Amino acid sequence: MGRYINPFTDWGFKRLFGQEFSKDLLINFLNDLFEGEFQIKDVTFKDKEQLGDTNDLRGCIFDIYCVTDDDKHFIVEMQNRWVPFFVNRSIYYASKAFVAQRKKFDEAGVRTAILYQFVPVYVVCIMNFMPKEHEVTKFRTDVALREKSSDSIFSDKLRFIYLSLPFFDKSEEECETGFEKWIYVLKYMEVLERLPFTAQKKIFDHLAKLADVRCLSSEEQEKYDESIKAADDYYSGLYGSYVEGEEKG
Repeated sequence: MGRYINPFTDWGFKRLFGQEFSKDLLINFLNDLFEGEFQIKDVTFKDKEQLGDTNDLRGCIFDIYCVTDDDKHFIVEMQNRWVPFFVNRSIYYASKAFVAQRKKFDEAGVRTAILYQFVPVYVVCIMNFMPKEHEVTKFRTDVALREKSSDSIFSDKLRFIYLSLPFFDKSEEECETGFEKWIYVLKYMEVLERLPFTAQKKIFDHLAKLADVRCLSSEEQEKYDESIKAADDYYSGLYGSYVEGEEKG
């Protein structure tokens, strides 16, 4: 086992990005991802069950649902291994986020056009594999609602960003932007003996402390080990079922 936890586990992902004590990491990552577009100052975590049942892919896909200080809705997913129809699933999750917004108006008794005054929904998918879907064929695939003939933005209410880490081939020395440094660290964290960029970017010093397995309590270590085993067991069963279905046609 390496010095740092594997961020592509349920427990590891939630520890680094889905807790109040680590939300500065999530904010920094998103700000580097959307650099030049907007700046997030704070996020509030929401119950992901608002988006529907996630037990169908438990152990393979780990997600966070949060709302920013300016009311942008973010679904951030970390997918460790390939599962069928992942792109379709991300579209489904985005639609559920809009349904949740509408439900809030319904519960408040609103019965006017404001029912459709939606705020933007962003789906960020971090994938530790090369997808089999033809839609994702490079490191960063950025999807928005555009008018086909002019390629101009039709609506800013929906955005998907798919990040396939195996396509990212920069070395530590070649990483220049904050975003590139994030991707390098996430991709190689489990095998690193030291976390790079801590002197250049203060947030990585915080990341190094949270990710160091030597700092885990016995209870945290047990949960981490269980998370690794659950992912391996579930994926084995899921992949076996998929292969069997393919063979049967």
